[in-house]
Amino acid sequence: MTRILHRGIGGKLPHAASAQGVYITDTTGRRYLDGSGGAAVTSVGHAHPEVLAAMRAQIDSLCYAHTSFFTTDAAEALAEKLVDLAPKGLDYVYLVSGGSEAVEAALKMARQYFVEIHQPQRRHIIARRQSYHGNTIGALATGGNAMRRQQFQPILPETHHVSPCYAYRDKAINETPEAYAARLAEELEAKILELGPEEVMAFVAEPVVGATLGAVASEADYFKRVRAICDKYGVLLILDEVMCGMGRTGTVFACEQDGVTPDIVTIAKGLGGGYQPIGAVMLSANIYASFANGSGLFQHGHTYLGHPVAAAAANKVVEIIARPETLANVNAMGMRLQSGLEAALGESPHVGDIRGRGLFRGIELVADRESKTPFDPTRKIYAKIKRQAMARGLISYPMGGTIDGINGDHILLAPPYIIEPGEVDLIIERIAEAIDAAIAE
Repeated sequence: MTRILHRGIGGKLPHAASAQGVYITDTTGRRYLDGSGGAAVTSVGHAHPEVLAAMRAQIDSLCYAHTSFFTTDAAEALAEKLVDLAPKGLDYVYLVSGGSEAVEAALKMARQYFVEIHQPQRRHIIARRQSYHGNTIGALATGGNAMRRQQFQPILPETHHVSPCYAYRDKAINETPEAYAARLAEELEAKILELGPEEVMAFVAEPVVGATLGAVASEADYFKRVRAICDKYGVLLILDEVMCGMGRTGTVFACEQDGVTPDIVTIAKGLGGGYQPIGAVMLSANIYASFANGSGLFQHGHTYLGHPVAAAAANKVVEIIARPETLANVNAMGMRLQSGLEAALGESPHVGDIRGRGLFRGIELVADRESKTPFDPTRKIYAKIKRQAMARGLISYPMGGTIDGINGDHILLAPPYIIEPGEVDLIIERIAEAIDAAIAE
């Protein structure tokens, strides 16, 4: 009998005992290939000796110091490294303990920025339907996943949503990627005008949508158009790279591939690689200056932010991610994963789309490939795939509600960046078997 309130009540989970590289071993000795990096967390692999050494060294010198009294060399070094690697214009770092905390902090930064510059009327947040930005109240309200929001709707603050950039479902047959991007940008502009440009605070988006859509990247110049609209109306652009950032899509920051720099970016998951809970918000110099020259503080904080052991671990993780050979492997193995999935599943009547960037790939399942009709949601195909994959020694990240929070199934694959060709091939083999077995149930 467990005394833990697990996410799913009544099931029996294997007990993880050890991990090395791309594998986790349970207490029975069974090994699982970590094909999703947990929840796209495990970036440089399990038990990386350099990360473990950095953590041990930090533990030997200092485990904790509250940030209202001290800064630490570990936190300062991590911030310097992130600023050096970030797109130009992201000049400061606020450390937190995870992705939801990062999004909450980003929203508060945006609000306080406008208060500091004497535009307190700006309050509206616009995000996209079928987005995911975390599970705290503000982050959940910002996210656009109907299923996650439903029971908590009465206590969520008001937010607004526009269409995602979801070409597989929403781009018209004869519409070019450029025309589709332009149409979505016009929708955003119309929403800003509807709410009142002087009252809109921020637009929040994932460069590559992770959990709720399954590795959906933008089309054409979508984000450049979004950036221009935000600039036109003085709206802050917040990019959520909690899942897709820190090398996951083949560049350190996902937005590099879209050619834009946000005003604020949130990062977590791959930042710490699973070694310690950590996240961060990066902000522009003008936002920082509004605090420094105004109230002289950022009115926000958590007990464990800037934790020195977490910062030391993340500092080494980021160093490893930024090495040319690491990113080269992300891109090469990402291409191998994509081409292998296409070869194995491309003709399947139940695979509608295979997509993504780098080692961030999604498979969308359908009952009928030609019409793109999803499976009946009561079949819970995604849950069956997860179970069948685990039975074959593969950890994957299937989710339901892909289309609207209720209908649709997809699988997210996000293995560690150190994965090798044979292991990629094993993911393809096992996920293909799991899909067939799940649909046959």
